[in-house]
Amino acid sequence: MGLLDSIVAAMGTENPQARAQAALLPALIEQVKAYPGGLPGLIEKFQQGGLGEVIASWVGSGKNQPVTPDQLHAVLGDDIVNSLSQRSGLDVGAVLGSLSVMLPSLVDQATPDGAPVAGRAGEGSVLGSLSGILGRL
Repeated sequence: MGLLDSIVAAMGTENPQARAQAALLPALIEQVKAYPGGLPGLIEKFQQGGLGEVIASWVGSGKNQPVTPDQLHAVLGDDIVNSLSQRSGLDVGAVLGSLSVMLPSLVDQATPDGAPVAGRAGEGSVLGSLSGILGRL
């Protein structure tokens, strides 16, 4: 089952973690689209924040390295985390926990050849596709 299938299934589930991820996804997509430089800018932020090896594993073809909620908070900062919390209706802990599960897979799928597809999460990218689908729900 692909990430998109998992997310769509999560929208109708009773699993609290899956529901949190489904609630967070639209806010995450908007945040990435609005981020300076889009997905490439976010990748650069991880590199500058000391998580270069982690983000490289998500972009590359090997196994995705895990990231902890604390590492995400340190790299993303309070402004982004609080914005995602406010937009999704989830508390900060739920946002960071969900991101630690979702981001590796999303970045991996949005960078199939080691680089973001269609630039800033555009039409051809996984994030752009998800954005379009969620807009129709």
